[in-house]
Amino acid sequence: MGKNAINHGLWLMWLASSSAAASEITFNMTRGATAISQRVYDLHMTIFYICCLIGLLVFGAMLWSIIRHRKSRGAKAAQFHESLRIELLWTAIPVLILVAMAVPATSTLLKMEDTSKADLTVLITGSQWKWHYKYLEHPVEFYSLLATDKKQISGEAPKGEHYLREVDQPLVLPVGKKIRFLMTSDDVIHAWWVPAFAVKKDANPGYINEAWTKIDKPGTYRGQCAELCGKDHGFMPIVVVAKTAEEFDGWIAKTAETQAAAKTQQQDLASVVMTLPQAMEMGEKVFLGHCAACHQPAGTGLPGIFPALKGSKITTLAENKSQHLNLVMHGKSGTAMQPFGKQLTAQELAAVVTYERNAWGNNTGDVIQAAEVQSLMNQEK
Repeated sequence: MGKNAINHGLWLMWLASSSAAASEITFNMTRGATAISQRVYDLHMTIFYICCLIGLLVFGAMLWSIIRHRKSRGAKAAQFHESLRIELLWTAIPVLILVAMAVPATSTLLKMEDTSKADLTVLITGSQWKWHYKYLEHPVEFYSLLATDKKQISGEAPKGEHYLREVDQPLVLPVGKKIRFLMTSDDVIHAWWVPAFAVKKDANPGYINEAWTKIDKPGTYRGQCAELCGKDHGFMPIVVVAKTAEEFDGWIAKTAETQAAAKTQQQDLASVVMTLPQAMEMGEKVFLGHCAACHQPAGTGLPGIFPALKGSKITTLAENKSQHLNLVMHGKSGTAMQPFGKQLTAQELAAVVTYERNAWGNNTGDVIQAAEVQSLMNQEK
Protein backbone atom coordinates (compact mmCIF):
# COMPACT_ATOMS: atom_id res chain seq x y z
CA MET A 1 0.00 0.00 0.00
CA GLY A 2 2.82 2.38 0.90
CA LYS A 3 4.55 1.81 -2.42
CA ASN A 4 1.30 2.33 -4.33
CA ALA A 5 0.64 5.57 -2.44
CA ILE A 6 4.12 6.82 -3.35
CA ASN A 7 3.60 5.87 -6.99
CA HIS A 8 0.24 7.65 -7.05
CA GLY A 9 1.81 10.72 -5.46
CA LEU A 10 4.61 10.80 -8.02
CA TRP A 11 2.07 10.34 -10.80
CA LEU A 12 -0.01 13.29 -9.56
CA MET A 13 3.11 15.46 -9.25
CA TRP A 14 4.11 14.60 -12.81
CA LEU A 15 0.62 15.46 -14.07
CA ALA A 16 0.68 18.78 -12.22
CA SER A 17 4.11 19.74 -13.58
CA SER A 18 3.12 18.63 -17.08
CA SER A 19 -0.06 20.72 -16.92
CA ALA A 20 1.89 23.77 -15.72
CA ALA A 21 4.43 23.34 -18.51
CA ALA A 22 1.70 22.79 -21.08
CA SER A 23 -0.06 25.99 -19.98
CA GLU A 24 3.04 27.98 -20.99
CA ILE A 25 3.11 26.44 -24.48
CA THR A 26 1.07 28.21 -27.15
CA PHE A 27 0.17 26.21 -30.22
CA ASN A 28 -2.28 28.71 -31.66
CA MET A 29 -1.71 32.02 -33.44
CA THR A 30 -1.00 35.07 -31.33
CA ARG A 31 -3.80 37.58 -30.88
CA GLY A 32 -1.23 40.30 -31.49
CA ALA A 33 -1.06 43.95 -30.51
CA THR A 34 -2.93 45.56 -33.39
CA ALA A 35 -6.50 45.64 -34.69
CA ILE A 36 -5.47 43.92 -37.92
CA SER A 37 -3.68 41.13 -36.05
CA GLN A 38 -6.84 40.56 -33.97
CA ARG A 39 -8.83 40.46 -37.21
CA VAL A 40 -6.43 37.88 -38.65
CA TYR A 41 -6.74 35.83 -35.46
CA ASP A 42 -10.55 35.96 -35.59
CA LEU A 43 -10.52 34.90 -39.25
CA HIS A 44 -8.16 32.04 -38.41
CA MET A 45 -10.43 30.83 -35.62
CA THR A 46 -13.55 31.13 -37.81
CA ILE A 47 -12.00 29.00 -40.56
CA PHE A 48 -10.68 26.58 -37.94
CA TYR A 49 -14.13 26.05 -36.42
CA ILE A 50 -15.67 25.60 -39.85
CA CYS A 51 -13.07 22.93 -40.64
CA CYS A 52 -13.73 21.27 -37.27
CA LEU A 53 -17.48 21.21 -37.98
CA ILE A 54 -16.95 19.76 -41.46
CA GLY A 55 -14.62 17.12 -40.03
CA LEU A 56 -17.12 16.25 -37.31
CA LEU A 57 -19.96 15.87 -39.79
CA VAL A 58 -17.96 13.90 -42.37
CA PHE A 59 -16.23 11.54 -39.97
CA GLY A 60 -19.37 11.25 -37.85
CA ALA A 61 -21.37 10.19 -40.92
CA MET A 62 -18.64 7.72 -41.88
CA LEU A 63 -18.53 6.22 -38.38
CA TRP A 64 -22.33 6.02 -38.18
CA SER A 65 -22.49 4.33 -41.60
CA ILE A 66 -19.77 1.83 -40.73
CA ILE A 67 -21.55 0.80 -37.52
CA ARG A 68 -25.15 1.08 -38.67
CA HIS A 69 -24.75 -0.56 -42.07
CA ARG A 70 -22.11 -3.16 -41.35
CA LYS A 71 -22.26 -6.53 -43.09
CA SER A 72 -22.78 -8.47 -39.83
CA ARG A 73 -26.16 -6.81 -39.48
CA GLY A 74 -27.17 -8.01 -42.93
CA ALA A 75 -26.84 -4.61 -44.63
CA LYS A 76 -26.50 -4.65 -48.41
CA ALA A 77 -24.89 -1.89 -50.42
CA ALA A 78 -27.29 0.24 -52.46
CA GLN A 79 -26.70 0.23 -56.20
CA PHE A 80 -27.07 3.56 -57.98
CA HIS A 81 -25.25 5.34 -60.79
CA GLU A 82 -25.13 8.94 -62.05
CA SER A 83 -27.49 10.46 -59.51
CA LEU A 84 -27.90 14.06 -60.63
CA ARG A 85 -29.26 15.13 -57.25
CA ILE A 86 -26.28 13.74 -55.32
CA GLU A 87 -23.76 15.20 -57.78
CA LEU A 88 -25.40 18.62 -57.50
CA LEU A 89 -25.37 18.41 -53.72
CA TRP A 90 -21.74 17.41 -53.35
CA THR A 91 -20.76 20.20 -55.76
CA ALA A 92 -23.02 22.96 -54.47
CA ILE A 93 -22.41 22.47 -50.74
CA PRO A 94 -18.57 22.78 -50.92
CA VAL A 95 -18.91 25.79 -53.24
CA LEU A 96 -21.21 27.54 -50.77
CA ILE A 97 -18.84 26.74 -47.90
CA LEU A 98 -15.86 28.11 -49.85
CA VAL A 99 -17.75 31.29 -50.75
CA ALA A 100 -18.71 31.76 -47.09
CA MET A 101 -15.03 31.39 -46.13
CA ALA A 102 -13.78 33.59 -48.99
CA VAL A 103 -15.85 36.65 -48.10
CA PRO A 104 -14.23 37.43 -44.68
CA ALA A 105 -10.82 36.23 -45.93
CA THR A 106 -10.90 38.60 -48.92
CA SER A 107 -12.06 41.48 -46.75
CA THR A 108 -9.20 40.90 -44.30
CA LEU A 109 -6.59 40.56 -47.07
CA LEU A 110 -7.73 43.80 -48.70
CA LYS A 111 -7.49 45.55 -45.34
CA MET A 112 -3.98 44.16 -44.77
CA GLU A 113 -2.81 45.50 -48.15
CA ASP A 114 -4.23 49.01 -47.72
CA THR A 115 -1.15 51.13 -46.93
CA SER A 116 -2.78 54.45 -47.79
CA LYS A 117 -3.02 57.45 -45.43
CA ALA A 118 0.05 56.46 -43.42
CA ASP A 119 1.36 58.77 -40.70
CA LEU A 120 4.91 57.46 -40.89
CA THR A 121 6.92 55.50 -43.47
CA VAL A 122 9.89 53.28 -42.66
CA LEU A 123 12.15 51.80 -45.33
CA ILE A 124 13.34 48.36 -44.20
CA THR A 125 16.31 46.84 -46.00
CA GLY A 126 17.49 43.31 -45.26
CA SER A 127 21.09 42.22 -45.74
CA GLN A 128 23.13 39.26 -44.55
CA TRP A 129 22.53 39.31 -41.60
CA LYS A 130 21.09 42.55 -40.31
CA TRP A 131 18.27 45.03 -40.87
CA HIS A 132 18.57 48.66 -41.92
CA TYR A 133 15.80 51.09 -40.93
CA LYS A 134 15.30 54.51 -42.49
CA TYR A 135 12.54 56.93 -41.40
CA LEU A 136 11.55 58.69 -44.63
CA GLU A 137 9.94 61.66 -42.86
CA HIS A 138 12.93 62.18 -40.51
CA PRO A 139 16.75 62.30 -40.93
CA VAL A 140 17.19 59.08 -38.97
CA GLU A 141 18.52 55.73 -40.16
CA PHE A 142 20.51 52.93 -38.58
CA TYR A 143 21.43 49.25 -38.74
CA SER A 144 20.00 46.77 -36.25
CA LEU A 145 22.25 43.81 -35.43
CA LEU A 146 22.01 40.76 -33.18
CA ALA A 147 23.12 41.67 -29.65
CA THR A 148 23.28 38.20 -28.07
CA ASP A 149 26.67 37.54 -26.48
CA LYS A 150 28.81 35.26 -28.65
CA LYS A 151 29.65 33.22 -25.53
CA GLN A 152 25.96 32.29 -25.22
CA ILE A 153 25.92 31.17 -28.86
CA SER A 154 29.03 29.03 -28.42
CA GLY A 155 27.69 27.52 -25.19
CA GLU A 156 30.33 29.10 -22.96
CA ALA A 157 27.72 31.11 -21.04
CA PRO A 158 24.10 30.46 -19.98
CA LYS A 159 21.51 31.56 -22.53
CA GLY A 160 19.66 34.76 -21.66
CA GLU A 161 15.91 35.34 -21.54
CA HIS A 162 15.81 36.68 -25.11
CA TYR A 163 18.48 34.43 -26.61
CA LEU A 164 18.96 35.25 -30.33
CA ARG A 165 16.02 37.69 -30.11
CA GLU A 166 17.80 40.87 -28.97
CA VAL A 167 19.41 43.64 -31.00
CA ASP A 168 21.72 46.57 -30.43
CA GLN A 169 19.29 49.14 -31.88
CA PRO A 170 15.57 48.30 -32.00
CA LEU A 171 13.12 49.88 -34.40
CA VAL A 172 11.19 52.54 -32.47
CA LEU A 173 7.59 53.28 -33.53
CA PRO A 174 4.74 55.39 -32.14
CA VAL A 175 1.48 53.84 -30.93
CA GLY A 176 -1.84 54.97 -32.39
CA LYS A 177 -0.25 55.94 -35.73
CA LYS A 178 -0.53 54.13 -39.04
CA ILE A 179 2.98 53.10 -40.07
CA ARG A 180 3.79 52.02 -43.63
CA PHE A 181 6.71 49.66 -44.21
CA LEU A 182 8.61 49.59 -47.49
CA MET A 183 10.69 46.42 -47.69
CA THR A 184 13.60 45.54 -49.94
CA SER A 185 16.96 43.75 -49.78
CA ASP A 186 20.61 44.39 -50.55
CA ASP A 187 21.44 40.79 -51.44
CA VAL A 188 19.18 37.74 -51.10
CA ILE A 189 15.51 37.29 -50.19
CA HIS A 190 14.69 38.04 -46.57
CA ALA A 191 11.31 38.28 -44.84
CA TRP A 192 10.44 40.82 -42.13
CA TRP A 193 8.11 39.08 -39.68
CA VAL A 194 6.63 40.38 -36.42
CA PRO A 195 3.79 38.04 -35.34
CA ALA A 196 2.23 40.56 -32.94
CA PHE A 197 1.63 42.93 -35.89
CA ALA A 198 0.42 40.23 -38.33
CA VAL A 199 3.14 41.51 -40.67
CA LYS A 200 5.21 39.03 -42.66
CA LYS A 201 6.47 40.35 -45.96
CA ASP A 202 9.32 39.30 -48.25
CA ALA A 203 12.21 41.70 -48.78
CA ASN A 204 13.36 41.03 -52.34
CA PRO A 205 16.46 42.55 -53.98
CA GLY A 206 15.45 45.02 -56.68
CA TYR A 207 11.81 45.21 -55.54
CA ILE A 208 9.84 47.07 -52.89
CA ASN A 209 6.99 45.40 -51.02
CA GLU A 210 4.58 47.22 -48.73
CA ALA A 211 2.94 46.44 -45.41
CA TRP A 212 1.55 48.46 -42.53
CA THR A 213 0.67 48.37 -38.85
CA LYS A 214 -1.01 50.47 -36.19
CA ILE A 215 0.14 49.48 -32.71
CA ASP A 216 -2.43 49.70 -29.92
CA LYS A 217 -0.22 49.86 -26.84
CA PRO A 218 3.41 50.58 -25.88
CA GLY A 219 5.73 47.63 -25.41
CA THR A 220 8.50 45.55 -26.92
CA TYR A 221 7.61 43.22 -29.78
CA ARG A 222 9.94 40.64 -31.26
CA GLY A 223 10.22 38.83 -34.56
CA GLN A 224 12.80 37.47 -36.95
CA CYS A 225 13.70 36.89 -40.57
CA ALA A 226 11.27 34.26 -41.87
CA GLU A 227 13.16 33.40 -45.06
CA LEU A 228 16.12 31.03 -45.20
CA CYS A 229 18.65 33.69 -46.20
CA GLY A 230 21.99 32.00 -45.54
CA LYS A 231 24.20 30.43 -42.88
CA ASP A 232 23.38 33.01 -40.20
CA HIS A 233 19.64 33.15 -40.94
CA GLY A 234 18.90 32.34 -37.29
CA PHE A 235 20.94 35.36 -36.14
CA MET A 236 18.74 38.02 -37.77
CA PRO A 237 16.18 39.04 -35.13
CA ILE A 238 13.74 41.95 -35.16
CA VAL A 239 12.91 44.03 -32.10
CA VAL A 240 10.32 46.82 -32.18
CA VAL A 241 9.84 49.21 -29.27
CA ALA A 242 6.49 50.99 -29.34
CA LYS A 243 6.35 54.32 -27.53
CA THR A 244 3.65 56.91 -26.97
CA ALA A 245 3.51 59.66 -29.60
CA GLU A 246 5.18 62.15 -27.24
CA GLU A 247 7.97 59.75 -26.31
CA PHE A 248 8.51 58.88 -29.96
CA ASP A 249 8.78 62.54 -30.98
CA GLY A 250 11.36 63.06 -28.25
CA TRP A 251 13.32 59.97 -29.31
CA ILE A 252 13.30 60.90 -33.01
CA ALA A 253 14.49 64.47 -32.27
CA LYS A 254 17.30 63.25 -30.00
CA THR A 255 18.39 60.53 -32.42
CA ALA A 256 18.42 62.92 -35.38
CA GLU A 257 20.57 65.36 -33.38
CA THR A 258 22.94 62.58 -32.30
CA GLN A 259 23.33 61.24 -35.83
CA ALA A 260 23.95 64.75 -37.23
CA ALA A 261 26.65 65.31 -34.60
CA ALA A 262 28.15 61.90 -35.44
CA LYS A 263 28.41 62.82 -39.13
CA THR A 264 30.19 66.04 -38.24
CA GLN A 265 32.55 64.10 -35.99
CA GLN A 266 33.21 61.59 -38.76
CA GLN A 267 34.23 64.38 -41.10
CA ASP A 268 36.62 65.71 -38.45
CA LEU A 269 38.05 62.24 -37.88
CA ALA A 270 38.70 61.85 -41.60
CA SER A 271 41.63 64.22 -41.24
CA VAL A 272 43.16 62.26 -38.36
CA VAL A 273 46.19 60.17 -39.29
CA MET A 274 46.15 56.74 -37.60
CA THR A 275 49.24 54.78 -36.69
CA LEU A 276 49.37 51.08 -37.49
CA PRO A 277 48.67 49.99 -33.86
CA GLN A 278 45.70 52.36 -33.65
CA ALA A 279 44.27 51.13 -36.95
CA MET A 280 44.80 47.50 -35.96
CA GLU A 281 42.98 47.98 -32.65
CA MET A 282 39.96 49.61 -34.25
CA GLY A 283 40.07 47.33 -37.29
CA GLU A 284 39.94 44.19 -35.14
CA LYS A 285 36.75 45.39 -33.43
CA VAL A 286 35.13 46.21 -36.76
CA PHE A 287 36.21 42.90 -38.28
CA LEU A 288 34.88 40.80 -35.40
CA GLY A 289 31.59 42.71 -35.43
CA HIS A 290 30.93 42.71 -39.17
CA CYS A 291 33.21 40.31 -41.05
CA ALA A 292 34.13 37.38 -38.80
CA ALA A 293 30.81 35.57 -39.28
CA CYS A 294 31.81 34.79 -42.88
CA HIS A 295 35.60 35.09 -43.02
CA GLN A 296 36.08 33.64 -39.49
CA PRO A 297 38.01 35.33 -36.65
CA ALA A 298 41.28 33.80 -37.84
CA GLY A 299 40.72 34.97 -41.43
CA THR A 300 40.52 31.39 -42.72
CA GLY A 301 37.05 31.73 -44.28
CA LEU A 302 34.87 28.71 -45.00
CA PRO A 303 36.31 26.63 -47.88
CA GLY A 304 34.00 26.63 -50.87
CA ILE A 305 31.69 29.23 -49.33
CA PHE A 306 33.60 32.28 -48.06
CA PRO A 307 37.17 33.00 -49.20
CA ALA A 308 40.06 33.15 -46.76
CA LEU A 309 41.67 36.54 -46.15
CA LYS A 310 44.75 35.05 -44.54
CA GLY A 311 47.46 34.93 -47.20
CA SER A 312 45.10 35.83 -50.06
CA LYS A 313 46.31 37.86 -53.02
CA ILE A 314 43.83 40.67 -52.48
CA THR A 315 44.95 41.27 -48.89
CA THR A 316 48.71 40.82 -49.38
CA LEU A 317 49.69 42.20 -52.81
CA ALA A 318 50.42 45.94 -52.94
CA GLU A 319 48.85 46.32 -56.39
CA ASN A 320 45.52 45.02 -54.99
CA LYS A 321 45.20 47.58 -52.19
CA SER A 322 42.72 49.78 -54.09
CA GLN A 323 40.75 46.74 -55.19
CA HIS A 324 40.64 45.53 -51.59
CA LEU A 325 39.24 48.85 -50.34
CA ASN A 326 36.74 49.00 -53.21
CA LEU A 327 35.52 45.47 -52.44
CA VAL A 328 34.90 46.29 -48.77
CA MET A 329 33.09 49.50 -49.68
CA HIS A 330 30.94 48.22 -52.55
CA GLY A 331 30.72 44.47 -52.02
CA LYS A 332 30.70 41.94 -54.85
CA SER A 333 27.61 41.40 -56.95
CA GLY A 334 26.27 37.86 -57.05
CA THR A 335 27.97 36.86 -53.81
CA ALA A 336 27.30 37.18 -50.07
CA MET A 337 29.92 39.96 -49.91
CA GLN A 338 27.78 42.99 -49.07
CA PRO A 339 28.77 46.68 -49.38
CA PHE A 340 29.94 48.26 -46.14
CA GLY A 341 30.35 51.79 -47.53
CA LYS A 342 27.10 52.94 -45.90
CA GLN A 343 27.40 50.77 -42.81
CA LEU A 344 30.80 51.94 -41.58
CA THR A 345 32.47 55.31 -41.17
CA ALA A 346 35.46 56.31 -43.29
CA GLN A 347 37.73 55.72 -40.29
CA GLU A 348 36.22 52.27 -39.63
CA LEU A 349 36.58 51.30 -43.30
CA ALA A 350 40.21 52.40 -43.31
CA ALA A 351 40.88 50.55 -40.06
CA VAL A 352 39.30 47.24 -41.10
CA VAL A 353 41.14 47.18 -44.45
CA THR A 354 44.37 47.96 -42.61
CA TYR A 355 43.63 45.14 -40.16
CA GLU A 356 42.94 42.62 -42.92
CA ARG A 357 46.19 43.54 -44.66
CA ASN A 358 48.28 43.11 -41.53
CA ALA A 359 46.59 40.44 -39.38
CA TRP A 360 47.17 36.66 -39.39
CA GLY A 361 50.70 37.05 -40.75
CA ASN A 362 49.74 39.11 -43.83
CA ASN A 363 52.04 41.88 -42.49
CA THR A 364 51.97 44.18 -45.55
CA GLY A 365 52.70 47.25 -43.45
CA ASP A 366 49.97 49.15 -45.31
CA VAL A 367 48.06 51.73 -43.26
CA ILE A 368 44.91 52.99 -44.95
CA GLN A 369 43.86 56.46 -43.79
CA ALA A 370 40.31 57.76 -43.41
CA ALA A 371 41.14 60.67 -45.73
CA GLU A 372 41.72 58.20 -48.58
CA VAL A 373 38.33 56.59 -47.99
CA GLN A 374 36.57 59.95 -47.63
CA SER A 375 38.14 61.17 -50.89
CA LEU A 376 36.90 58.07 -52.68
CA MET A 377 33.41 58.57 -51.23
CA ASN A 378 33.33 62.21 -52.37
CA GLN A 379 34.33 61.21 -55.90
CA GLU A 380 31.39 58.79 -56.08
CA LYS A 381 28.76 61.32 -54.98
